[in-house]
Amino acid sequence: MMIRRLVQLFTGLAMYGISLAMFIRAGLGLDPWDVFHQGVAGRTGLSIGAVVIIISFLVLLLWIPLRQRPGFGTLCNAVLVGVFADVGLALIPSFSHLGGQIALLGGAVLLNAVASACYIGARFGPGARDGLMTGLARRTGWSVRVSRTLIEVVVLAAGWLLGGSVGVGTVVYALAIGPLVQLLLPRFMVPAAVPAQVRADGSGNEAAEETGEPVAAP
Repeated sequence: MMIRRLVQLFTGLAMYGISLAMFIRAGLGLDPWDVFHQGVAGRTGLSIGAVVIIISFLVLLLWIPLRQRPGFGTLCNAVLVGVFADVGLALIPSFSHLGGQIALLGGAVLLNAVASACYIGARFGPGARDGLMTGLARRTGWSVRVSRTLIEVVVLAAGWLLGGSVGVGTVVYALAIGPLVQLLLPRFMVPAAVPAQVRADGSGNEAAEETGEPVAAP
């Protein structure tokens, strides 16, 4: 089970970085955080991957007052997405005709959804940005939706002012990514381990059958 989780985690993070490169090469607009990353990269001269890594660790500093604790997957996410974004940009060409751009955008959205389901389903902890969202919701009492909207509006505005790419791809991503991840996540979610004492008396199996959910370890 652990090998599956690790393979799924690393595969998901690699695909996530490649999907970011596909969004950039499509040239039709990025998701809010990547608008910000691209804007910072344009102003600093750093690669987009380097900016993703730096921003990830800066966001992790914001976890401290929120009393969030990073997991193994959180730290891997902070490094590997940026690395594979730069790899993807080195391998994927830009498209000058609209048909190619639309196809690349569609592929990027789908790959990003699969990647998200993979690394979330591996159960190694949220990414830095997702953890900021959930931590803010928990500390303020706001809903996750409100916290996410607030954060993404701020970074989108900042990224746009810095020169990041906002366009139809931004809208497509916002509308499609949630439903796609929700559809794909059950296929990639690794069941949580059932404690030995629960398995011994069978109560865990009954709970799982009644709820349809895996029984989580304490």
